[in-house]
Amino acid sequence: MEGAGFRGPPEPVGAGGPGARLWRALGPGARAAGWQRGGRDVNHPENAHHPLQASSREGRAVGKSWGPRGILGLQWGLQGLKLLFPPQSKLPPPTAPAPTTLQAPAPLDKPIVLMKPREEAKGPAGGAGAPALEGATPPPPVVPAPPKGEKEGQRPTQPVYQIQNRGMGTTTPAALDPVVGQAKLLPPERMKHSIKLVDDQMNWCDSAIEYLLDQTDVLVVGVLGLQGTGKSMVMSLLSANTPEEDQRAYVFRAQSAEMKERGGNQTSGIDFFITQERIVFLDTQPILSPSILDHLINNDRKLPPEYNLPHTYVEMQSLQIAAFLFTVCHVVIVVQDWFTDLSLYRFLQTAEMVKPSTPSPSHEASSSSGSDEGTEYYPHLVFLQNKARREDFCPQKLRQMHLVIDQLMAHSHLRYKGTLSMLQCNVFPGLPPDFLDSEVNLFLVPFMDTEGDSESLPRAGPGSSPLFSLLPGYRGHPSFQSLVTKLRSQVMSMARPQLSHTILTEKNWFHYAARIWDGVKKSSALAEYSRLLA
Repeated sequence: MEGAGFRGPPEPVGAGGPGARLWRALGPGARAAGWQRGGRDVNHPENAHHPLQASSREGRAVGKSWGPRGILGLQWGLQGLKLLFPPQSKLPPPTAPAPTTLQAPAPLDKPIVLMKPREEAKGPAGGAGAPALEGATPPPPVVPAPPKGEKEGQRPTQPVYQIQNRGMGTTTPAALDPVVGQAKLLPPERMKHSIKLVDDQMNWCDSAIEYLLDQTDVLVVGVLGLQGTGKSMVMSLLSANTPEEDQRAYVFRAQSAEMKERGGNQTSGIDFFITQERIVFLDTQPILSPSILDHLINNDRKLPPEYNLPHTYVEMQSLQIAAFLFTVCHVVIVVQDWFTDLSLYRFLQTAEMVKPSTPSPSHEASSSSGSDEGTEYYPHLVFLQNKARREDFCPQKLRQMHLVIDQLMAHSHLRYKGTLSMLQCNVFPGLPPDFLDSEVNLFLVPFMDTEGDSESLPRAGPGSSPLFSLLPGYRGHPSFQSLVTKLRSQVMSMARPQLSHTILTEKNWFHYAARIWDGVKKSSALAEYSRLLA
């Protein structure tokens, strides 16, 4: 029964047996697929005994019992089922997912792949994708050092790392020392005495920048006044000293007794001092000083070529200092020890006239506007009446002083009114707030208290009650220390207008002041004014 195309066992004879019935139940398609998977050709002519080619008559002629042929047919049908539905253990492995691609998501476990790349890193030099970052080691959470595997130019994108790396510039262990980090948080160095900002030759000095920081909360206070009015003492008391201290220990050296006897001046140029509260104090040499003029004449000092006469040079020096303070200071204190000198107000108006203009943010803005009066900067001007007597604190005298200053400064753009008030600081508790018709920035300070002054005050007469003889003498004004404290609180609380079109830090203010000083010395307005004086 073996043929050329059929090499399997013969078909069972009994067509009604279990094997034949099973083959017919499977259907023609399943039976053909089962024989083809076994390597047999169903349509071959020699396969006469193939089940698909057997007729129904031959199948019915098969034995009706389970004989050997029936059992053989059943086994042959089960073999066909195994060919159609092979067991799962013998199935071939799936071909769609490759074994190598299953390991691709492994780099997702690294945190550095999830970081957002920087904008500047997009490019041929810094634009690194995920494959370039596979070998990188994420930085530890404590030490802000970049990974060793990163390319040069890559920086961590987490804010905590950027803050810690700012200003270090290195990843050495010394730069990560906590002692170094704590030193950066320490307060700035405290100044013990003033230093020169402008020397006696009117040259700029750069030593003050060592005490300045990169922060914008700064107040600049300058002082102007005639010789011997107490400018250095007032600035020392406002900045760092108290009336009980020795004047030789003041931050701004006051005029000594020997200097007073000779009629000389103590301060030359501009002195600089900054407090821990970030308040800059500028003490200046006396304006229109006769001692400076006497020093020029007697010592035969050579004058600059643009000045022919010594008194012209002294006046131009004073105008340069005043114009400089009007440009770089928030508050300018004008100290005088008697009321009043008309030449002082004339000098202030001249300095305002030759003051450098505030730099504009762009040339187009300055050229398009016909008048830059709205953008011009003017500081607060405070008139300090030092060494005031008892009658100066009389309400009628106080009203007359305010009225005179208001009329003399009526045409000035300086902020000489509305920012300081003696009535609001309880110096005159019995006066109403509207007692003064036009209140200007005027403050009165008496002579400094001494032991001899307290004993020379008038007391009750011998015939009066013993109780009144024990009371302190009548002053007519508060004590010197209380008035200085009130003056300090009012000056420190003044508004801090913007000096230029941009907000300046302390170091930016220093460079801005250096540029203004250079511009003042080369000012064409001052040169024209000096030519008119000659």
